[in-house]
Amino acid sequence: DIGEAGHEPGCHHLPLSLRHCRKRVTQTRMLRRLAARSAPLARASAVRAGRPPHALRLAAAPLSRSFVSTAAAAAPSSAQPFMLADIGEGIAEVEVLQWFVKPGDTVDQFDRICEVQSDKATVEISSPYVGTIESLEYEVGSIAKVGTPLLHISVDGAGGDAGAEPEQPAPPVAAAAAAPLPVSEPAPAAGATAAAASPAGDRKVLSTPATRALAKRHKLDLGTVTPTGRGGRVTKQDVLLVLNGSAPVQPAGAAAAAPQPQPAAPSAAAEDRAVPIRGIRKAMFAQMTAANAVPHFNFCDEVRMDALMEVRQQLKQVALDKGLGKFTLMPLIVKATSLALAEFPELNASISEAGSELLVKGSHNIGVAMDTPHGLLVPNIKDVGSLTLLQVAQELSRLQADAAAGKLSIPDLKGGTFTLSNIGNLGGTYTGPVINLPEIAIAGLGKTRPVPRYDEAGALVRQSIMQVSWSADHRVVDGAMMARFSNAWIGYLEKPATMLLTL
Repeated sequence: DIGEAGHEPGCHHLPLSLRHCRKRVTQTRMLRRLAARSAPLARASAVRAGRPPHALRLAAAPLSRSFVSTAAAAAPSSAQPFMLADIGEGIAEVEVLQWFVKPGDTVDQFDRICEVQSDKATVEISSPYVGTIESLEYEVGSIAKVGTPLLHISVDGAGGDAGAEPEQPAPPVAAAAAAPLPVSEPAPAAGATAAAASPAGDRKVLSTPATRALAKRHKLDLGTVTPTGRGGRVTKQDVLLVLNGSAPVQPAGAAAAAPQPQPAAPSAAAEDRAVPIRGIRKAMFAQMTAANAVPHFNFCDEVRMDALMEVRQQLKQVALDKGLGKFTLMPLIVKATSLALAEFPELNASISEAGSELLVKGSHNIGVAMDTPHGLLVPNIKDVGSLTLLQVAQELSRLQADAAAGKLSIPDLKGGTFTLSNIGNLGGTYTGPVINLPEIAIAGLGKTRPVPRYDEAGALVRQSIMQVSWSADHRVVDGAMMARFSNAWIGYLEKPATMLLTL
């Protein structure tokens, strides 16, 4: 049922799917075309009735009940709030990281509005409307509550297609540009001939289809037109100004002049400052506070990594041939962890809320702690026991790329059953990892480095050694179980061929 604004009532409170948005756009365009066809009848009726000009649009002859309500909505309306919807997982608030728009900007459907960060992930919010931004309700860095307005927007309800470019834009140009421009027979512009000789499309230029068609019709390379639209977009007015000779043509592919370095301002004395604990750091604060109440048991050992490193060298080219850019030791360690957990399933578990049961998990969802620009995150590889070594490596590579870009999804971060923390990437050896609740065990991996060791014959040899530090919930895990698990895990890493027996 179409509401008074041409879309579902209250839909601005809900996230919109791509299919639903396209359906709304199609319905709105069809109704506007009907309104345009009936406009002469409405205008004549209004004149006979002596109604004021501003009532003409609302006076269109009703073709149907739904047409009357949508035609009324086509009139310019006051700004309406764009509400912050629940982005999932019971999140009640988010931090506004950046705005992609400002008051006065016009937006199309699916244009980026802002980027927000919850305590679990970073999300970009897009516009479901075509309209003009009236006001922003939050500053960058402030906390926005779910269900409150992010901004106010005047929805574009003018006649014609919602995505069409305005026929008469009004940029701040010289008075001569305000006069009608002869598009059909433009005056030759300086450099226009040279511009036409260079093929369009040599580089990506932001513009609408109408603008590109106009440039193609006059054999004008859009790369030579100085853009004035939002986000570096070349508008139809920019093209008309070049064709009319009112704007210069820049060389194709010319780069903007680099800003001149400014002299450094004298530094003031360092001052104390308060940094809000928000987003991911706030979630880590709460998680570590809760984990600190759990009695931890620590166990440390070392692993000879020479055989595993040799296997990695053998598999690097194979993985590269199968489309994997980089093959590290971590997929092998993750797979060995899953095999060891299959022997000691009670370490792949959590404790019930009442503390009366140990909930043993069927899948090995092994998390890998990652240091990201937004803080510590622990995405997990789902059901490692059912994956091949190549599939583990591919999924780990995806999670690392998404974490670096701040694009990890909430499912990537939920449902972990066991965690590996590779502090060795930063040069550490032994560590005291904190359990990632509700899990009951975690491993801290140190840096692999060459050290002198005695072999079985008593000879002093060089070996590549990695330290491992285990932490477990001592309420349900005793030292003997942790030591046996560690021995099984070390056995798979020191003799990687034994993994073949269970793969």
